[in-house]
Amino acid sequence: MISLIHYLPIVTTLIAIPFCLTLWRRFQTRPAATYYLCWCIGVAIYGLGTLAEALTTVIGWHPVVFRLWYIAGALLGGAPLAQGSVYLLLKRRTANWLTVALLSYVAFAICAVLLSPLDFTKVETHRLSGAVLQWHWVRLLSPFINTYAVIFLIGGAIVSAVRYSRHDETRHRFIGNVLIATGAILPGVGGTATRMGHVEVLYVTELIGLLLIWAGYRLNIRPGPVQTR
Repeated sequence: MISLIHYLPIVTTLIAIPFCLTLWRRFQTRPAATYYLCWCIGVAIYGLGTLAEALTTVIGWHPVVFRLWYIAGALLGGAPLAQGSVYLLLKRRTANWLTVALLSYVAFAICAVLLSPLDFTKVETHRLSGAVLQWHWVRLLSPFINTYAVIFLIGGAIVSAVRYSRHDETRHRFIGNVLIATGAILPGVGGTATRMGHVEVLYVTELIGLLLIWAGYRLNIRPGPVQTR
């Protein structure tokens, strides 16, 4: 049965579009800042994942849409966003090597998702679940990518928050990074709930998470401290 919560991915997808365009324009003005490009790609993939969820709500379960959802959402998750933090915080040479390693692993995982037979007896018309994959070992690939995202996206935001908390003039960036870290954690919570059969939790946490990440980004690019009255 479809509830109002099942339509939340439509809202999340619509929000991801202007956020992605904002990051792309930012990258165009700073082409040497590779992290903006990674963040732009990350938000675009985030939006593709929620688009697949929205399509499932509107038109019902479809194998192509399911594979898109699993690759963009369950598999990649926050990894592209994390790669932006890698380029921001680490030396370019190190970041490049990590990019090669991540892309190699992701390429193998995507091939596995595309090639895995599907168990149509486990299909639910308007709900998505990785249990449909007959190659159950494929589902063991995503935790490694998600761990990578936790280390660099959430960990990077926490490190930056601690750094900026030491000075009053950068307090707004401290708040921004706290928001980013929180926003990055929430879809992971939703992903865990999805594995337990509660995909609706994911829909809520994806929306709130993206809003928090965008709010944190806006605070981080402000030139000065937040003015209070």
